[in-house]
Amino acid sequence: MKLLLFAIIIGAMVFQKEDPYESKRLEMVHTQIETRGVNNMKVLKAMRKVPRHLFVPDDQQPFAYEDHPLRIGYGQTISQPYIVAYMTAAVRLGSDDTVLEIGTGSGYQAAVLSEIVDHVYTLEIIPGLGNEAKDRLQELGYENVHVKVSDGYYGWKEKSPFDAIIVTAAASEIPPPLIEQLKEGGRFIIPVGPTHGHQVLILVEKKNGKVKKKSLLPVTFVPFTRD
Repeated sequence: MKLLLFAIIIGAMVFQKEDPYESKRLEMVHTQIETRGVNNMKVLKAMRKVPRHLFVPDDQQPFAYEDHPLRIGYGQTISQPYIVAYMTAAVRLGSDDTVLEIGTGSGYQAAVLSEIVDHVYTLEIIPGLGNEAKDRLQELGYENVHVKVSDGYYGWKEKSPFDAIIVTAAASEIPPPLIEQLKEGGRFIIPVGPTHGHQVLILVEKKNGKVKKKSLLPVTFVPFTRD
């Protein structure tokens, strides 16, 4: 009995050493996401699994599971956990889906998507940020994420059409090339509004060749950067 108890204690210590932030991550999902109404099980599972602290600079890691955005360098931020979960749930992803993300940032949103869908294509306009994210995602084993440094306004035509598109930067308008690259029946979420101040999350759906738009909630994102 004593040997069994000792083994359990040692095992717990090893696991804690491997992932010291697990309890904070689980608490984050419960208190910041589930209690606010996000109940998509695939999204909740992904948010519980992806180590957000590895997608922020070292000095930001103690704050990785708090309820707000964090600086990631180059004048950019990683979104509030609730917003990541909300946007991911809003596009109603299936396991066989192919998703385009505009605004790779540190790679966190792409990592969450990769736990749910078949393929993730993600574009980042800032070379330093995009290359760092690509290396980070590869090191962490997210093999179904494909990163390219490019102007996201034009999307990734050769990989289209996409089942869903997620834009993580505020645009003054919905880029027409992205709507063109959305598959029939696809979903597209984007913050639209002034680059300074509040924007509105817009959900776009393409049905029978027509585009339907729905306003969801007010948000604040960094500007959609162009070349």
